[in-house]
Amino acid sequence: MNIKIFGHILKKEKDYLKKSGFKIVKDNPDFIFVFGGDGSLMKSEQKYPKIPKVMIKKSKICKKCSNLSFKQIISKIKNKKFEIKEFYKLQAESKNKKISGINDIVIHNRDPRHAIRYSVEIKNIDFYKEVIGDGIVVATSFGATGYFRSITDSIFYVGMGIAFNNSTESIDHMVIDENSQIKIEITRGPAECYADNNPRRILLKEGECVVIKKMESVFNIVHFYK
Repeated sequence: MNIKIFGHILKKEKDYLKKSGFKIVKDNPDFIFVFGGDGSLMKSEQKYPKIPKVMIKKSKICKKCSNLSFKQIISKIKNKKFEIKEFYKLQAESKNKKISGINDIVIHNRDPRHAIRYSVEIKNIDFYKEVIGDGIVVATSFGATGYFRSITDSIFYVGMGIAFNNSTESIDHMVIDENSQIKIEITRGPAECYADNNPRRILLKEGECVVIKKMESVFNIVHFYK
């Protein structure tokens, strides 16, 4: 089985992989072995999309990691005691620029001293003419335990979540159909749009819009049977 390593791996772990019959390759791997935490997982998908990810916990905080030990994970993969789960990804598009994320798309005020104003349209229906605050978070069900949860103190398992960050008026978060298209127009900026921990960002001025929707391509992660 061909695998590619992402993150920091110890020599003894690399030796154990080779001893167990795994071949570490640079190109065309069957799996990406991600050594780290949730941030490493997001970075690995940015660099190697679509290829199934195997999480090896190397961080104190890793909500997506298995509690299995390294050797237990290797054993389960060798014995095919796993399944590959598919999760949808989100894409934000503005001014012919596109960014994607497995956790969330965030629109945030660029200057922390000033709130932004924006309108929200869902499925061509105006939901909010003007929201004043620090921004908005659109989350996948996979990413619901991240930024979305920190704002709403809640999670969801199906659909797409929308959370309003520090809005001046009390606005409840929403969970909508994952096939919905969301259009956000900045009515007072400047703002910026980013996805997960990707350093690429889209800068937004007054009058500019962002369209957020589910991508056709999926994100694959290995889930182990009990």
